[in-house]
Amino acid sequence: MSSVLSEEVARFVRAAGPDPDDTLVEMHEFAEREGFPNVGPDVGSFLRLVARTTDAERVFEFGSGYGYSAYWFAQALPDDGEVVLTEVDEGELEMARDYMAEGGHDGVARYELGDALETVERYDGPFDVVLIDHQKERYPEAFEAIKPKVPVGGAVVADNAMRAGPLEFETLLAVLESGDDSERTELLSEANEMTRGVAEYLRTVRRDPDFETVVLPLGEGIALSYRVRE
Repeated sequence: MSSVLSEEVARFVRAAGPDPDDTLVEMHEFAEREGFPNVGPDVGSFLRLVARTTDAERVFEFGSGYGYSAYWFAQALPDDGEVVLTEVDEGELEMARDYMAEGGHDGVARYELGDALETVERYDGPFDVVLIDHQKERYPEAFEAIKPKVPVGGAVVADNAMRAGPLEFETLLAVLESGDDSERTELLSEANEMTRGVAEYLRTVRRDPDFETVVLPLGEGIALSYRVRE
């Protein structure tokens, strides 16, 4: 993971934030050793805070990997809460199960192997917090699928809102700043699929009157959309 913040500022944010427990430290060390992507402790602690401030009881994740973000969420849930982990890689999902059990959070976790967009259709709402962190080109589709299941006072968080692999930051910025539809269309026609997905997602949530959205420069950029009305 490459933070959008400078190395010095990222270190400051991390030093001023809450300390992860031993299992989270182990999970992060694994990620750094193996080059495995995760949201990192800066975003992880923010996700936990979002769950706390929304009094979350149920969380849904579009893309869970080996369970790092789900573990942060689980720390904020009540004993009868639920976090739904979705992952297409069976090995990663088994790792998530092991880590959640190691930290004592297996009781609130539900593990779903398969496509997240197919999985979410099998679940009724409400979900108090949702994390979108799977294929970037499918972010808009994920938002449309989960929106009816997020109550007023709930939140949708999208990771990689500013940076991720081949994501073209300059194009994202130009699209968001442009007030001309034809210019935006031309910019996106020349962008890669990932950039188009994130750009469309950000434009969708920003224009949705039911949500208030801010983008925060933590990790690789996170977009927080808070539901303000039905």
